[in-house]
Amino acid sequence: MTITPPSPSHVGRDDVRQRVLASRKTWDAAVVELSAEIHRHPELAFAEHRASALVAETLRGAGFEVRVGAFGLDTAVEATYGDGDITVAICAEYDALPGMGHACGHNIIAASGVGAAIALAEVADALGVRVKLLGTPAEEHGGGKVLMLKAGAWDDVDFSLMVHGGPDRDLRCADVRTQAVARFDVSFQGRPGHAGAPSPDGINAANAATISIVGLGLLRQHLPDGTRVNAFVAEGGEATNIIPSSTLVRAEVRADTLDAVEAARGRILACFEGGAIATGCSWSWEDAEPTYADVVQNPVLARLWDRNVTALGRLPMPYDGGPGGSTDMGNVSHVVPAIHPLIAIAGSTSAPHTPEFTDDAIGPRADSAAIDGALAMALTAVDAVAHLRAEQTLIDGAASQPPNAVPR
Repeated sequence: MTITPPSPSHVGRDDVRQRVLASRKTWDAAVVELSAEIHRHPELAFAEHRASALVAETLRGAGFEVRVGAFGLDTAVEATYGDGDITVAICAEYDALPGMGHACGHNIIAASGVGAAIALAEVADALGVRVKLLGTPAEEHGGGKVLMLKAGAWDDVDFSLMVHGGPDRDLRCADVRTQAVARFDVSFQGRPGHAGAPSPDGINAANAATISIVGLGLLRQHLPDGTRVNAFVAEGGEATNIIPSSTLVRAEVRADTLDAVEAARGRILACFEGGAIATGCSWSWEDAEPTYADVVQNPVLARLWDRNVTALGRLPMPYDGGPGGSTDMGNVSHVVPAIHPLIAIAGSTSAPHTPEFTDDAIGPRADSAAIDGALAMALTAVDAVAHLRAEQTLIDGAASQPPNAVPR
């Protein structure tokens, strides 16, 4: 990208960083309350009306121009501040999990994002930046960011940041990896018959589903390490004395990259085709929700994050484990320079997506993670803007952003 420096007041970067740190006293209480309120009232994908309204209200109070129902989604938020020539997008998630509430700590993500946006607004004029908070619904299921990408939410963005709460310890940003995931539905159509009498004309769609799932179990032995396949029968019949004429299997495949996901999906669909052939059913499949890409941690932003979270008294540790989980922030990271680091909840040893993590995602230790995450993002944005003005790019030698592999 080519940058023509604006003419903001000439303030040294150290002074700007100190202003970011000092801004905490203006927003930390609101951020803590926001996190607690979202945690107390969990809402599922695309139904986060209370959470999105709270995010919008907090940012309006800080002087942002706010739009709820942005980019075609009722619970998406776009809040902007400033008019500089560099736009930084901070992401806030706030959807919960069925039956577990905020077992992935999205209340912390929302609070950190809002805190970071307000901290950056304090220095927007000095930096010559435009701050953009994007409230992104339906990360757990539904791909809110994918839909917002297609609607243009990141078209005017130079780089994008978010932070996710996690257990145990802080990790180096570049070592935090996620998997791509595709979720899809397979339908079988047969012919009904009486299950309590000879039924030579019946075609049992439940048998097609059973054969297919057995095939998936046998296929797992031959898939590459790290590729995971899960499936269950979502609709399998209505009565024991009726041969089911239709069934629906919901499936997902995860792998380290989008290419690996698509390669595995081809083999998985062959299992479903085999079930259809064996039973005489017809079959079809369709995506159940948008495909999530793997996260590409921008190397420049990742190093700046590590430096700033260390300056706040944390110690990001190296991690050599494999990718875990999936997020629609991966799709964003294939389109603009981005990072998706973890911020540890001190003392938490529970895994996300468990009731224990729901408990860990609220309280003083979770609040500290939210505040540190907000400050580290804001400071990273300050440093990234200085880097852009000096280097005019966030590409770091050979470790550059990949081509835009994910369609908007």
